[in-house]
Amino acid sequence: MDGFEVLKERGFISQCSNETALKKQLNSEKTTFYVGFDPTGRSLHVGHLVPMFAMAHLQRAGHRAIALVGGGTARIGDPSGKTETRRILPIETIKENAARFRKQISRFITLDNSSGIMEDNAGWLADLNYIDFLRDIGRHFSVNRMLSFETYKMRLEKGLSFIEFNYQILQSYDYLTLFRKYGCMLQMGGDDQWGNIVAGIELIRRVEGKEVFALTSPLVTRSDGKKMGKTEKGALFLDPEMVSPYEFYQYWINIPDADVEKLLKLFTFIPLKKIKELSSLKDREINRAKEVLAFELTSTVHGREEAERAKSASRAAFGKEENTGLTGIPSGEIKEESLKAGINVIDLFSGTSLCASKSEARRLVTQGGAYINGVKVDSIDTMVDLSYASKGEILLRAGKKRYFRVIMK
Repeated sequence: MDGFEVLKERGFISQCSNETALKKQLNSEKTTFYVGFDPTGRSLHVGHLVPMFAMAHLQRAGHRAIALVGGGTARIGDPSGKTETRRILPIETIKENAARFRKQISRFITLDNSSGIMEDNAGWLADLNYIDFLRDIGRHFSVNRMLSFETYKMRLEKGLSFIEFNYQILQSYDYLTLFRKYGCMLQMGGDDQWGNIVAGIELIRRVEGKEVFALTSPLVTRSDGKKMGKTEKGALFLDPEMVSPYEFYQYWINIPDADVEKLLKLFTFIPLKKIKELSSLKDREINRAKEVLAFELTSTVHGREEAERAKSASRAAFGKEENTGLTGIPSGEIKEESLKAGINVIDLFSGTSLCASKSEARRLVTQGGAYINGVKVDSIDTMVDLSYASKGEILLRAGKKRYFRVIMK
């Protein structure tokens, strides 16, 4: 029933409030823990994968998970890790985002109201009496202590609004509420949440006289210095309408060799012995390990069927199997009449997800990064017509690894 050693061996633990006591707690009884997710966007992204996999491992070890959607705190915005004040969202938008989060989180943990629970802090925050809250909860917080945390130090240079200053108090109250309602003993999150979680521990100690725990995970970075989950199009979201399963799969296929072992440990459930074997592969063989990572993670996020399609499409695009697998690649339709007259290559590329504008498409061509059916485009004046179509479609490529299928209708 442990789970702590699993998290430690796989690299999930950076800071822990009382490691000895927490290990004893997890070893001795079924423990309720929680992670919070503020629905400030329509989708979770790669940055949320670490806490969700951590939750999954603890739940699999027999402990009870609470996924707390911040329908209340999202109305304020967490200043942690942010250089500017978050935009205030309409309440309806927050509710819509929360519904999407539930679907995505359910890919990682079982939400059966027994071993896994979904809560929304709007239930206890939205209608708080401000005077009572200040008297009963606010009095336990020291402004000097709050300002000592790195989060507030960073923001004070650019300005910290009073509404954001309240965030730590509200998150601490979340922990107290879940402790009272479910006996929640552990809050987990990223390292940027350490100050907020510790504040919750102190609040519960002051109000209830009980010891509870904090555990944070390192913020994952790539060995090549690039930010994890950043693509040419932006953040790597888990919503298939924002980032297709194929694009998601391709991101993990193309990680640096040095990151394979770390990411297999964090983002798959593969046993550590097998991970050691995969990560020990050298040169071109290491691509087999990357394919395993991409497939396993895409299966978790988007389902096995989509992962199979993405894998098949990736192999077909890189000539490893028949082109019938290309159906998983992002695509769009074009009228056959448009190709009869011919369409300029700049217009063609800029009309796809490969290029955001005509100027971007022009740069792609002039820099030698545009390909049609595997052949480099040499001129911005190239006209693409029906002669380029094979079996009713044209395969475009930007750079070495981004593809798009143009399908005639």
